[in-house]
Amino acid sequence: MIGPRYTPLAASLPATVPFVGPETQERARGRLFRARLGANESLFGPSPRAVAAMTLAASDVWMYGDPEIHELRAAIAADHGVAPANVTVGEGIDGLLGCLVRLLVAPGDPVVTSDGAYPTFGFHVAGFGGVLHKVPYRGPHEDPEALVDMARKVGAKLVYLANPDNPMGSHHPAATVLAMIEALPPGTLLVLDEAYVELAPEGTAPKIAAEDPRVIRFRTFSKAHGMAGLRVGYAIAAAPLIAAFDKVRNHFGVGRIAQAGALAALADRDWLAEVQTQVALSREGIAAIARGCGLVPLPSATNFVTIDCGGDGTFARAVLKALIDRDIFVRMPFVAPHDRCIRVSCGRAAELDAFAQALPEALAAASAGGGV
Repeated sequence: MIGPRYTPLAASLPATVPFVGPETQERARGRLFRARLGANESLFGPSPRAVAAMTLAASDVWMYGDPEIHELRAAIAADHGVAPANVTVGEGIDGLLGCLVRLLVAPGDPVVTSDGAYPTFGFHVAGFGGVLHKVPYRGPHEDPEALVDMARKVGAKLVYLANPDNPMGSHHPAATVLAMIEALPPGTLLVLDEAYVELAPEGTAPKIAAEDPRVIRFRTFSKAHGMAGLRVGYAIAAAPLIAAFDKVRNHFGVGRIAQAGALAALADRDWLAEVQTQVALSREGIAAIARGCGLVPLPSATNFVTIDCGGDGTFARAVLKALIDRDIFVRMPFVAPHDRCIRVSCGRAAELDAFAQALPEALAAASAGGGV
């Protein structure tokens, strides 16, 4: 009996999920977490107006969502002062990155990213047979100059930059990003991931002409808008590139409820402002907890705080394990030297209180060498 005949590329790839979700860990542990602080979700929730819109749309869920996503694209375009032809919407930034790589990366094509940056981009590049070239961070920041230098060296089709950055929470000012765009070699497209930009300081998001063919910008409703479970993201780029997405995107991938919720969330500026305030307060709270335990919180422009545990990756992993054993879900960067850190998402008072209680215990357990 002959089974499926995989392509050589597919056969060469590991079958893996790049993120170990809290649900996976809860199933393995046989109990729930007290504080879910590892996935950079917004524990402050979505706009009540978005919830109401989704509730109303639920009765119409027997219909497919608009495959052109017309109303939401128009609203996003108006919000950014661009034309609807400059906007595409998809299943989160992750889904849109997959479409972009599918459009532009053939087997063997060079692509540049940072070593330890958000892994989904590299996951897509590997899935389509591209060759990843990685540069190290410069301290807690991605290194735009090194990224451009590597792109020039290898003739990269794409170069990826997250600003603000995951997993470190750092950011570059708009002027740095604009300088990077100007320095790109001909034919290289900057993939600018701005998932957290609504939570960053004023002056982080650069003003880029929508028809600039050198850059595509990605935004999401998962972070500041508190709708991670909905899977809605969007991209802004020159109209010819946006039109190309129609060749490969899942045209029914953003459902009717998702479109209604994202449209209402985009219009609720008051709720966004409230979340921005709460995130800023929570960042201060996490930083204070870290400092109270003798640790160093890194400056953050996101909805999480990266905390230097003061040792190496082995020690940080022991801290992480001890926190998980105490029912606190957090994550950590994957690559040295940043794996000396843990990453804690912003949350409400109850979650931060649980973290504050568990952290000194976890540090003591890790120092003792048991991790429990």
